[in-house]
Amino acid sequence: MSNWDRFLDSFFNARVAAEYLPKVIEGFWLTILLAGCIILTGLAAGLALAVLRSLGIRPLNWLIIFVVDLFRALPPLVVIVLLYFGLPAAGLSMSGFAAAWLSLSLVLMAFAEEIVWAGITAVPRGQWEAARSTGLGFAQTLGWVVLPQALRMVVPPLTNRTIAITKGTALASVVAVQEILGAAQAGVSFSFNPTPLTLGALAYLVLFLPVVILGRWVEARFAWKR
Repeated sequence: MSNWDRFLDSFFNARVAAEYLPKVIEGFWLTILLAGCIILTGLAAGLALAVLRSLGIRPLNWLIIFVVDLFRALPPLVVIVLLYFGLPAAGLSMSGFAAAWLSLSLVLMAFAEEIVWAGITAVPRGQWEAARSTGLGFAQTLGWVVLPQALRMVVPPLTNRTIAITKGTALASVVAVQEILGAAQAGVSFSFNPTPLTLGALAYLVLFLPVVILGRWVEARFAWKR
């Protein structure tokens, strides 16, 4: 058998691919579910923290800054491991899916808060003053005048950061979540052949390549033009 034949047998074995493709497809749908949950909760929490920070309550702001800096500094894998293996010692336990969801949501929340906060502070102060001079309250000014401008400015970096975090769903395999990578690794363990990893790589391309292209379109579409 030539080197090329050995390579094809190792990474493109048709028999192994046919056997483990259904498992990889199941992992594909689980990855979509996990990524969707992370995006919804992470962005919503980040936006909420940025709005709370705009209230200017110092003790609250210090707490928000501490939490945000903490989860921006910690690697996502460390957060997942701490929640999954550490919480049971405190009498709390969660599934691998929940640990990965919460961990990556917290990381996305931290980055989203900083991005949205940067957008809020980038809105000229004259916009606040003009809105308040018309009789609008603080909440109305923030919601109707400032936030729409801030979100328009931060859509590109927020989109890029969201894509980067959601690709971290592969880390869920560490806590036995059978998403794409978890299913592929299980296939490799049982078949003693790396072909399932090839299927996993193709599944990630099918899932995230359109997302990256969409992100590029969003970045161009919502780019702030001064």
